[in-house]
Amino acid sequence: MQYRQLGTTGVFVSQLCLGTMTFGEGSAGPSPMGNLNLTDVERIVDEAIAGGINFVDTADVYSSGNSEALVGEALKGRRNRVVLATKVSSRVGPGPNDVGQSRLHVAQALDDSLTRLKTDHIDLYQLHNFDRLTPLQETLEALDIAVRQGKVRYIGCSNFFAWQVVKALGISERRLLSRFVSVQAYYSLAGRDVERELVPAMVDEKLGLLCWSPLAGGLLSGKFDRSGSSDGDARRAKLEFPPVNRPQVFDIIDVLKEISGSRGASAAQVALAWLLARPAVTSVIVGVKRSSQLQDNLAATDLVLTTDEIARLDQVSGAAPTYPGWIQTYRANSRFPQGHPFTGPKWGPGDAPV
Repeated sequence: MQYRQLGTTGVFVSQLCLGTMTFGEGSAGPSPMGNLNLTDVERIVDEAIAGGINFVDTADVYSSGNSEALVGEALKGRRNRVVLATKVSSRVGPGPNDVGQSRLHVAQALDDSLTRLKTDHIDLYQLHNFDRLTPLQETLEALDIAVRQGKVRYIGCSNFFAWQVVKALGISERRLLSRFVSVQAYYSLAGRDVERELVPAMVDEKLGLLCWSPLAGGLLSGKFDRSGSSDGDARRAKLEFPPVNRPQVFDIIDVLKEISGSRGASAAQVALAWLLARPAVTSVIVGVKRSSQLQDNLAATDLVLTTDEIARLDQVSGAAPTYPGWIQTYRANSRFPQGHPFTGPKWGPGDAPV
């Protein structure tokens, strides 16, 4: 296992992060995500730590809070061996203030998460989505108070547009508030939208990139092809999330299987190896239901794709260039020397300099 710096913090996290959306059952009953009980969770956490993973990500909304509670139980006696991340923003109760990023809700939600996780601090506290009702300044002030109180070490965000991230960073700088150190975003061979604006903004601001759903909800696991799934219990067979361009995805799967067959690896390992090779990526979040899945994912950290293999995956997963990307790189060779990342008539995902 290799470890990568989280933004500019000086903290190092494993290149694979253990996602916990599969932990526990929610108040609405069983879900396609996993519903793992404490015995299963403790086994998965044991194996993850043994495999070198020192980064665990959860959220107050996962399994109606049960995911956090199970993580807290599983980490008893070894809390300081992991960088523990959770999130706030989603609805967690029936009341009008049991949701969002107001100072009121953030303070209460944080205390509730600390109780469930059985810890006195969160290493990385993340905004789970963008709250269009609460001013960013109010939310950032609430997070800064939590940092000053010692309840939170670092803060981050998830599922933000690039302009929202940069606006938040500007407010933090002007108000001398704690600053985001990372962004958690959907990124996979089947979903490369982040490369258009979010990744360049993050690289410029030196933020860590944490990738969720790297296998597009299991679609890139090798269990799916144009005829359907070989595993009726697969999450993707029950839940179409995240959304994808299905015709293109099956073309991607074809290439994944060709490469995996020639390398003696699984399709999932190839998909993860491609993502781990992206220059901006800090850690890839893997959610598993079985030990075999975790071991397969761990093996991806030892798989180094060739330049040709990466190029094939880049080409099949790319998309048409969008404005203003293509105009900003149009005839770039008149401004930059040959071979510079910006040269070329246009770019889209796969060609954007990261």
